[in-house]
Amino acid sequence: MHTHDHSHDHPYEPDSDLTVPYPSSRGRNALGRRDLLRSAVVLGIGAAGATIAAPASAAPAGPAPTDASPTRDGDAPPSLAPDPEAPADAPRGALAGVEVAAPTIASCATWGAAAARGTIDTVSTNPNKILIHHTASANVTDYSQAAGYQIARDIQQWHFANGWVDTGQHLTLSRGGYVMEGRHGSLSRLRNGSGTVVGAHAPGQNSQAIGIESQGTYTSATPPAQLWSRLVELCAYICDQYGIAPTQIYGHRDYTATACPGDVLYSMLPQLRSEVAAALAGSSWSVIVDNTSAGFAAGSSWQTSTFSAERYGASYRYATPAEVSDLATYSATIPSNGSYRVEAWFPGIAGYNTSTPFIVHTGSGSSTIRVDQSTGGGAWLSLGTYAMTAGTRTVVAVSRWTQGTAYVIADAIRITRL
Repeated sequence: MHTHDHSHDHPYEPDSDLTVPYPSSRGRNALGRRDLLRSAVVLGIGAAGATIAAPASAAPAGPAPTDASPTRDGDAPPSLAPDPEAPADAPRGALAGVEVAAPTIASCATWGAAAARGTIDTVSTNPNKILIHHTASANVTDYSQAAGYQIARDIQQWHFANGWVDTGQHLTLSRGGYVMEGRHGSLSRLRNGSGTVVGAHAPGQNSQAIGIESQGTYTSATPPAQLWSRLVELCAYICDQYGIAPTQIYGHRDYTATACPGDVLYSMLPQLRSEVAAALAGSSWSVIVDNTSAGFAAGSSWQTSTFSAERYGASYRYATPAEVSDLATYSATIPSNGSYRVEAWFPGIAGYNTSTPFIVHTGSGSSTIRVDQSTGGGAWLSLGTYAMTAGTRTVVAVSRWTQGTAYVIADAIRITRL
């Protein structure tokens, strides 16, 4: 499989313990009903001048930011899921009347797949989980449909070179957010919500798990917004079609000794499960603006650091307090008038500012929330719930105008429609 530990020479080289195109054993456990778990909505306060302390349970991560290199995937051992079997499943579409729209998925014929070079096995039982991979290939900036179709063709050719009968994964997702069928037959089974083809993406799970390839390498880089939003939609559709709970979304490393899908993408799986649950509940609109996103802006006083492992994505910004109008801003397009939860992500380190001003702009006013950034980082912290008006604008700003000399931090924000 091409999602692998980076000690391999080529991004599409298979896992060393996968020696056949697909396993001969198949999961045949009868599936009962599954209770689809949805993430709880935690509401914060939004009063002007409020102070929010991060959860005390999160330990400080270390000293002030430096230019130290981020941790690489190969430094961390793989985690193993405690139980490879999912709980009993729920009926397809039984989601309080919520209909999950099918994303556009290019069939093998559409993106120009070659014919399979052998028989592709199928199973009549439905998959019970989703496994997320990355291709460990270059983080290209060509986000076009043509580039997406090309990576699908490249992957298939490399898998042929491995001696496999076809592409190993069921679905491929490009950095531009285009979804392609991987192994022949996967799309028709998914659309019918009945049975699946046997893949070649994770030993022991190929007849039980839908494998999704995410184009790129996410050891220290964050997936592009287009890829992420489509991944949420795709997983929600798969969960709805097969009755898979969002809690049953895993990373490749949970079942195979590999660094895949990269430290950054793997660390985002709890967020993925939460956003998929929200999509299944019908409150799916959400946007994340990272300090590397197009919607972020900051002056030269805001320096970049990769020091803390509690960062969101590849890096974060920091600045010294000063009584100046020098904001780090996050812009987004609010799709409609309504109630929105606003959250912030930052590394929480002893020595960071205990009263960092976050300014939330609703379209009809603003509120300032002071956040203790000396603890409780590496998680989404609610800045409150607000009635917002539709439109494109700066939604959140982080200010340097505070007391003391401890750094103020600007990392990522998330806005979710309730």
